[in-house]
Amino acid sequence: MICPTPPGISMLNNLSSVKVELSVVLGRSVIPMHQLLRMGRGAVIELDSRQDDPVTILANDKPVAKGEIVIHGDKIGVSVIDLLKGYQ
Repeated sequence: MICPTPPGISMLNNLSSVKVELSVVLGRSVIPMHQLLRMGRGAVIELDSRQDDPVTILANDKPVAKGEIVIHGDKIGVSVIDLLKGYQ
């Protein structure tokens, strides 16, 4: 006897092959191009945000959530703290 696949499981299987590009925006900065071209390795770019400010999480270049930076040993991650309207 073959058991039918429970509803929702086949949909999850289809979603597992969908690729989503995730990006995290730590902050923004505007600098002249000539200054950018003179920067070398190790240069620091000042951002418009503070250390404790939430970061924006993008999925395929669209904002979907707010998060906070989490450091665990030598790994850096992002913890989701709020889904943006339309994604809840």
